[in-house]
Amino acid sequence: MNKDTQKTCEQLTRQYRTLLEVSESVAVHRDLRGLFHDLAQSLHRVVSFEYMRLILHDAEHNVMRVHLLEAPAPDGDVLRCQELPVEEAPGGWVWQTQRPLVVSNLENETRFPRVTSLLRQQSIKSFCVVPLTSAQRRLGALGFGSLQEAAYDDADLDFLQQVARQVAVAVDNALNYQRVQSYQEELSRERDYLRLLLEVNNAVVSNLELKSLFAAITASIRKVIQHEYTSLALYDAESDRLQLHVLDFPEGKGLIHEGLRAPIDDSPGGLAFTSRQPVRINAADLERFHSEFVRQLLAEGVRSVCCLPLITPNRILGTLNLASLRDGNFTEGDVELLSQVAGQIAIALENALAFREIDELKNKLAKEKLYLEDEIRTEYNFEEIIGESAALRRILKRAETVAPTDSTVLIQGETGTGKELIARAIHNLSGRRERTFVKMNCAAIPSGLLESELFGHERGAFTGAIAQKIGRFELAHRGTLFLDEVGDIPLEMQSKLLRVLQEQEFERLGSTRTQRVDVRVVAATNRDLTRMVVDKEFRSDLYYRLNVFPLTVPPLRERPEDIPVLIRYFAQHYARRMGKRIETIPAETMTALCHYPWPGNIRELENLIERSVILSQGPELRVPIGELKAQAPVAPSGVATLEAAEREHILRALRETNGVIAGPSGAAARLGVKRTTLQSRMKKLGITSA
Repeated sequence: MNKDTQKTCEQLTRQYRTLLEVSESVAVHRDLRGLFHDLAQSLHRVVSFEYMRLILHDAEHNVMRVHLLEAPAPDGDVLRCQELPVEEAPGGWVWQTQRPLVVSNLENETRFPRVTSLLRQQSIKSFCVVPLTSAQRRLGALGFGSLQEAAYDDADLDFLQQVARQVAVAVDNALNYQRVQSYQEELSRERDYLRLLLEVNNAVVSNLELKSLFAAITASIRKVIQHEYTSLALYDAESDRLQLHVLDFPEGKGLIHEGLRAPIDDSPGGLAFTSRQPVRINAADLERFHSEFVRQLLAEGVRSVCCLPLITPNRILGTLNLASLRDGNFTEGDVELLSQVAGQIAIALENALAFREIDELKNKLAKEKLYLEDEIRTEYNFEEIIGESAALRRILKRAETVAPTDSTVLIQGETGTGKELIARAIHNLSGRRERTFVKMNCAAIPSGLLESELFGHERGAFTGAIAQKIGRFELAHRGTLFLDEVGDIPLEMQSKLLRVLQEQEFERLGSTRTQRVDVRVVAATNRDLTRMVVDKEFRSDLYYRLNVFPLTVPPLRERPEDIPVLIRYFAQHYARRMGKRIETIPAETMTALCHYPWPGNIRELENLIERSVILSQGPELRVPIGELKAQAPVAPSGVATLEAAEREHILRALRETNGVIAGPSGAAARLGVKRTTLQSRMKKLGITSA
């Protein structure tokens, strides 16, 4: 036997022995790391390579995943677990064509510039890639690289393809084994999670009391997630903090207890509450908080915290909080599960709060019903409108005439004359009496919130809009909307109000869906709208739309014959309420009250009589006449002096603005003078307050 033949026989022997070792490794190893470690040692005896890589096709993303198994410079293994598009990888070409690829001189290879550039950095001169295919599927490719040019001949290629066929079986088995193990773990985890969710659901259904519900839920969670601390914190709007309502911390030192409050801006629970997202925090992150509550957590030995917001479709109620004495205790899977548990707890809390609110509303409606049934009606069936004067009867007759129609009514008159009572009477005498009477004082609502109050808003329409809100127009659908102090509506809102009056449609803030309503509007004001139109403070088109049927309520000084009737009515009304008996009213008292100009009208008279009933100790009404000494002096003709009229005008403006002098809504602006001018006149007239 010549030397060449002997060399060939020896090479074949080594190859067969290597194939046998590969076969044994395939049978022994289930993990790819151990398989390729043994494989590299065996192959080095028969094939020259410094670089070995496994290229697997990822069907989900249609890319080739390159796993570097051996390289000449381990610190520079730039291809480790790298993803490459199929068309850019030599392994992708081999996977697609199922043909081996041999590159004898890397310098001449131009098809795969990205890969060849990286291989040159590793000083690779030549490489070969063979298909990695099992009987069931095409897996990818197996690649070898050498620091020598033309390192792989046909014999090497044939041998490496045989190795690849055996390796493909092992890779396929390993991948299947990993997939089965992963699937089993996932099934086991899902089983535990579903069991926990079922137990939580049963606890929510069967426990109406918060503490027993919490105890059942805590026991269920501990079966799946190991932890030492659980608490339920609810948001307290009054203090703007999270308050611990229930707590389970058997290993605690007693530093944390129910009733403690955590600041919203300096606690893990507050972070979860404001972000509306789960929060996982370890000991190092806990040190960044400075609140006393977190200091106590650290003193208890807490090393990791998981806080879940309790969110319902309508609002956020608080947080579910878990903590452990071990660092990094909670995984992403734990957070996902606990988020579902928090959702169930939130629903249970929402239901409990809803039932409480319904019960309170039921009691409120019952009280309102009793109050309405007790209201006094006149012969015209007007509510609490007391009087017999011709001036009052004229206005009531006009109200009775317009009530059955759906026309817009504008009620004008001084403050305290009873404009709202006229509006209610119009509603009660109309065909809408069975529907809602909705009232809104336009002057009492900040201009920034007026649009939301009128038309409503969608959740998230602006900062703080955490739930959908129904506006007054929707509430008054098929009923009556009473807009009090309509003269105080800002100009920018007047055009939107005009559109609703004309078209009976609007959009909620943050919504593009048009709402159609059937609303009758009754407006009221104590301001001179005609003058405001001239001064460009009120839109003329809105004024004409409101002023379809004007009603002017006479001030009390123009109906003096009604004063004794009102005095007797208010005296008896408040006497009954306070459990007193008022039988007589001194004649001199009645005379003094009838000659007083009543700048505050019926409201002023009612308040005075209520105060008088409080002061009266016997059956005689004791009115503090001394309080009326500041009344404006009246000339014999019955006309107030100029100084008295000016004084009363200023006092009325101050009352209407609650004593505010400066600003766009202050008394100076209403009177059309400068702040300093008004203050000078007040000093001269001896006015110190409204």
